[in-house]
Amino acid sequence: MAELVYRPVIGLALTMFKAWDLKIDCKGSENIPRSGGAVLVSNHISYLDFIFNGLAALPQKRLVRFMAKESVFRHKVSGPLMRGMKHIPVDREQGEAAYAHALDSLRSGEVIGVFPEATISPSFTLKSFKSGAARLAQEAGVPLVPMAVWGTQRLWTKGHPRNFKRSHIPVTIRVGEAIEASREQYAGAITRRLRERVQELLDAAQRAYPARPKGADDSWWLPAHLGGTAPTPEQVRAAEAG
Repeated sequence: MAELVYRPVIGLALTMFKAWDLKIDCKGSENIPRSGGAVLVSNHISYLDFIFNGLAALPQKRLVRFMAKESVFRHKVSGPLMRGMKHIPVDREQGEAAYAHALDSLRSGEVIGVFPEATISPSFTLKSFKSGAARLAQEAGVPLVPMAVWGTQRLWTKGHPRNFKRSHIPVTIRVGEAIEASREQYAGAITRRLRERVQELLDAAQRAYPARPKGADDSWWLPAHLGGTAPTPEQVRAAEAG
């Protein structure tokens, strides 16, 4: 029944992306297994990241079930769609139920999508990773598949207006080789290796990205270390602490 909802939503997303004339460059989809469970792990810079993560899995004929904050499931529009597509609600105060749900899905052969930073990074750099993705992969006996997206922040991100015009924005996606999550290793060590791999993929996506800011007013989407005016990680932490 889930696919009766999921596939039309995919079709709608592809139609919108064509209308916006997005230039999507996706490489590495073959690293997503064609069968069996897997944990797909990505950076998080936009409210639309999960859609592009899901698109990366389509060449392998996989539908990704994402873990997302519970409030999205309570929304009158997104809620029925998220539930219909079998995505997994996460109550950050009581995460045990979401963890158990994701674990059952992995063991039944599903691909689960996780954003280990937990929230969008306003600096567009990687925040620290939570260890839940590694622990899920260890307990379910499935691989971790790292990936990175870039350019999605120009469409819709925290603190900036949506840009759903026909704007020809490029979106770059890179999927890396699977990482084994051995039960013999500490989840923290696996998480550090996973973050390093996502960072490498993010660096590759940024190098391949075909656009640059058009001027000072358009440099907000570029991280400070690349010459943009996005806040630094230190500035973000200071603002959050204040």
